[in-house]
Amino acid sequence: QVQLVESGGGLVQAGGSLSLSCAASVSGFSINAMGWYRQAPGKQRELVATITTGGDPNYAGSVKGRFTISVDSSKNTVYLQMSSLKPDDTAVYYCNAVTLDFWRRRHDYWGQGTQVTVSS
Repeated sequence: QVQLVESGGGLVQAGGSLSLSCAASVSGFSINAMGWYRQAPGKQRELVATITTGGDPNYAGSVKGRFTISVDSSKNTVYLQMSSLKPDDTAVYYCNAVTLDFWRRRHDYWGQGTQVTVSS
């Protein structure tokens, strides 16, 4: 099982910065990748950024150059530094962790979500 605990988020003015962190508690197996997704009201959940435990990042085009994802594999913790925030970044941000089982099947785990609100 994997349990994810998120922290950070809140309210910020456009152009400001916020950071998120997510710590994973893991039992019995290893995490392969972690990341952040977001869901705005009336929209589908979308990828923000992911990173492998080896440190290889992947960003959505809308956040590239503004957000930075990093991981501390020794702590199973992923971070998201957000800068130059826009009102369009307003959403509930969800932490995600991915594991692969013995048959290489993917299993996704999700945090409870944290609200990020960017005012104009």
